[in-house]
Amino acid sequence: MNPTLFLRIASVLALIHCALHTIGGVFGKPRHGAEELAVIEMMKSHTFNMMGSMRSYWDFFFGYGLFGTVNLLIHGILFWVLGSYVKTNPALVRSVAALFFFNYVLTSVIAFKYFFIGPGITELLIAACLAVAYFTAASV
Repeated sequence: MNPTLFLRIASVLALIHCALHTIGGVFGKPRHGAEELAVIEMMKSHTFNMMGSMRSYWDFFFGYGLFGTVNLLIHGILFWVLGSYVKTNPALVRSVAALFFFNYVLTSVIAFKYFFIGPGITELLIAACLAVAYFTAASV
């Protein structure tokens, strides 16, 4: 098996996850009726001083969504680039793949508990690709 292939698959999955998270999550329109709109309006309307800045819970919600977008984008790029380093530095690739394997296993647990099945499965697939890349890079 080719570790580069699995890193590239992980890359594409992370970039797809990034796009869908951004379109559907961060910039998605409310679709669940008046109660959802009321919650969003309440999150936006109540501000408080947080370490010298006036913020709302909506600011935190939206900002953390953007954090997720940026992280998934950077992960996707990183996994693609790592695929180019497998032959010249497999030890580096293995250490990074192992670190991100644990990252994606833990975030999949969080996704299943607090979000929904789509991101949970995507993150498990990325973790599986990283695990395969880790083990196959040892034989390069």
